[in-house]
Amino acid sequence: MKILPVLDLLEGQVVRGVAGLRDQYRPIQSVLTDGSDALRIAEAIRAHFGLTELYLADLDAILRGCPNMNILRSLNDAGFTLMVDAGLRQCDDAAPIVAAGVQQVVAGLETLAGPQELRRLVEQFGSQRVVFSLDLRGGRPLGDPTQWPDADPFAIAGAAIEAGCTQLIILDIARVGTAEGVPTLPLCAEIRRGYPQTTLITGGGVRGIEDLRRLEEWPVDAVLIASTLHNGSIGRAELDAVRQTD
Repeated sequence: MKILPVLDLLEGQVVRGVAGLRDQYRPIQSVLTDGSDALRIAEAIRAHFGLTELYLADLDAILRGCPNMNILRSLNDAGFTLMVDAGLRQCDDAAPIVAAGVQQVVAGLETLAGPQELRRLVEQFGSQRVVFSLDLRGGRPLGDPTQWPDADPFAIAGAAIEAGCTQLIILDIARVGTAEGVPTLPLCAEIRRGYPQTTLITGGGVRGIEDLRRLEEWPVDAVLIASTLHNGSIGRAELDAVRQTD
C-alpha cells in the first residue's frame, strides 16, 4: 500500500486541515520542522520518511481559482512527484498545472463541471495522468451532483470510470484531520467489486499505525495521510512496514 503525504495549501502556506472547515484552517505545526513553507515541509517529510510522492490540495485554487504555481514549480524542481488538486473546473484549466511539472492532475467532484470535462481531460492527458476525486462530506457528494447522471456516490464513481478514469480518490473531508478513522472503506470495497481494475486511494481520519494496518486488509492501493506524520504518531520504521516499496 502506497503512502501519500498530503500538503494542504492556503494563502501559500501549508495548513492543518480539520473536518473540511476551511475558514478555521491554520498554518501547520509539525514535529518534523519549523514553519509552514511548502518546500520546507516537503523536504522534512522526505528526510524523515523517505517519501517523495505528494498529494497537494491547493485550496487557493479550489476556493478562489488562484493556483500556487511557484510552489508547484519549486516542488517539482526539488525532485518531488506531485498529484495536485488545483480546483479544475474544465479541461483547459489543467494545461498550466501540467506545464508546472505536475505528474498527475486531480479532477475533483467539488469543482469539476461534470463527466464530459473528465472525459476531455483523459483524452488530452491520458488515464495515467488524470485522477478523479470523489469528494464527499458526511457521505454526501460535494459540488453539483446534478451534473452527473446519478447523484449516488457509487454511480458517480462508475460515471468517472466510464469517462476513462482508472484512478479514483475516495475522500470524505468531514473526517480529515479528526483522527476518527477512515469512513470510506465500504464504498471503496463496493467500487472494487464493480470495477476491479480501478486504482483506489482513500484517507481522512487516519489515527496511527493500527489504522494503516487495517487499511491493508481493504481493497485500497494508496492512503492519504497528513496529521499522523506531523504529530509524531507514526515513525519511519512503522511506516516502512506497511508502505509499498519499489
